[in-house]
Amino acid sequence: MAKTVKKFETEVQQLLDLVIHSLYSNKEIFLRELISNASDAIDKIKFESHSNMELLEGNADWKIKLHADKEAGTLTITDNGIGMSMDEVADNIGTIAKSGTKNFVAALKEQNLADNPELIGQFGVGFYASFMVADKVVLTTRRAGEKQYGCRWESTGDGSYSIEECEKETRGTEIVLHLKDDMKEFLDEWKIRSIVKKYSDYVQYPIVMDITRSEPVKDAEGKVIEGGGTIDKTTEETLNSMKAIWTRPKSEITEEEYEEFYKHISHDYDKPLSTIHYSAEGVSEFKAIVYIPSHKPFDLFLRDHKKGVHLYVKRVYITDNCEALLPDYLRFIKGVVDSSDLPLNVSREILQEDVQIKRIQKSLVGKVLSTLAEMKEKNLDDYLKFYGEFGPVLKEGIHFDYANKEKLQDLLLFESSKTEKGKFVSLKEYVERMPEGQKEIYFITGMSRESVENSPYMEALRKKDYEVLYMTDPVDEWVVQAIHEYQEKHLKAIDRGDLELDTEEEKKEKEAKKEEAKKEFGGVMEYIQETLKDRVKEVRLSSRLTESACCLVADEMGLNANMEKILKAMNQEVPEGKRILELNPEHQIMQVMTAMFEKDKTNPKLADYSELLFDQALLTEGSPIKDPLRFTRLVSELMVAGGK
Repeated sequence: MAKTVKKFETEVQQLLDLVIHSLYSNKEIFLRELISNASDAIDKIKFESHSNMELLEGNADWKIKLHADKEAGTLTITDNGIGMSMDEVADNIGTIAKSGTKNFVAALKEQNLADNPELIGQFGVGFYASFMVADKVVLTTRRAGEKQYGCRWESTGDGSYSIEECEKETRGTEIVLHLKDDMKEFLDEWKIRSIVKKYSDYVQYPIVMDITRSEPVKDAEGKVIEGGGTIDKTTEETLNSMKAIWTRPKSEITEEEYEEFYKHISHDYDKPLSTIHYSAEGVSEFKAIVYIPSHKPFDLFLRDHKKGVHLYVKRVYITDNCEALLPDYLRFIKGVVDSSDLPLNVSREILQEDVQIKRIQKSLVGKVLSTLAEMKEKNLDDYLKFYGEFGPVLKEGIHFDYANKEKLQDLLLFESSKTEKGKFVSLKEYVERMPEGQKEIYFITGMSRESVENSPYMEALRKKDYEVLYMTDPVDEWVVQAIHEYQEKHLKAIDRGDLELDTEEEKKEKEAKKEEAKKEFGGVMEYIQETLKDRVKEVRLSSRLTESACCLVADEMGLNANMEKILKAMNQEVPEGKRILELNPEHQIMQVMTAMFEKDKTNPKLADYSELLFDQALLTEGSPIKDPLRFTRLVSELMVAGGK
């Protein structure tokens, strides 16, 4: 058959332009694609040879060979796979709609065969990546069993290609890329090695290349001959490891192998805290080995932090930063996911946002959370170590992952008024030890245990012997916005809104006392309200204070002092708002100010005392006061007056 020149179909030419100019973000992807196609071809003949051994033609030494010729400027990729006939070449490379791999899989499905070989991608698409780096591509192939002739296909990617019969002694495919002048780096040994290591290290067939090294001349006994010079020696080296640890049964993998693989993919020299190795079957099939590290990386909270799960499709590397595989609050997880049926679009580099990805994510998240729950239950020391490193990150999931909210709630730990420093309580444990009269789960947010432990908001709860959760991570302010209740117990911030701590009988008794106090202190409270009207929303008597004179309280849904600090630290605009000044009716200052007010309503000391109360409330919650110099002067004057 004479050489025939044909035009690419319109959609093929459009795809070529897309591939060459914009589809792939880095050019080195071309080699991954061609190696994957070669792996497919070997998969096919291995499968077909089960029913027809003659197809092997006496050669079952599977390999994919690379050859770089710097003088000619060519890179050659050769395989001993199934090969193609003339018609298959025309169909698979001349069109997009027809694909050798796609049709092969479809045929196997029609035959309902159980042990289909795992095939990668679509030949017709991956092959076009060659034109990103080559200005001419020559493909020579012969199908297994058709020894009479092979086929040669050639194109410069300009819209046409030639095809002709040719002689080829061995089955399989050879692709020669005539590299563009600015792509000659892909002929360097180190570059080829790095690409194979990165993308195709776990392909199950050896990827080999002839490597030439200069060696000193040796005698018959293998000793170096002094002054004998050097001689070039060429040996065939395998570039990939082929050791996809995740494909092996767990029973065959040692702890040392798991640790070695973790260090390889994470670049962390410490042992992982926990290893999760499992296979998912059914609607979505994939294998995974993921690790929970023993410590957080330095860039965990940086915006450009890369997630640590590597995505493979049938052992072929896709990306080390697949954001769709794990939610952001599990970004510390390291490992590998290898999918058998993940659909990819025309570029293996760009994943489709489809149901398969979501299924993998759902399964993976469920497995990680169940592992953490088991660790918390059976090995608390390990869980506390994990929580100390990654607790604040895990808490982010409460706000963003509604589907797993209940599981995440049970993983949370907090220090509390009933725990020693450094000891924790879970929400479940808190509820289990709530006294009979307690209705809500009480918590306080702040910057440290010391600041919340000594807070005036704690006084009434301490008197009632009610446990209060100390939420001292900045993220806790967002966590409690998402957890409104746990086991039908409402979560209540003790520095917001009203506190209802009393029984009905106690409430009636306190209401009666409060009414009497309002009558007694009503005048001075109105005066304080008027004096501080620009800074407080309201002045009222407190039911939460037993020792301190005053405190500032936010509305039920308002911003407390801690939230304002966090927003300012994040350079966020803090909305203007006033809080409520609560006064302790049993504190002596109320009698003192009332007596002063009744004696002389124009006494300037009343305004000073009102300012001091407000500043005192700010200081006890850890907020800055407006005029520190004036505050210290007033305190000094009081000290002098008290000493006379």
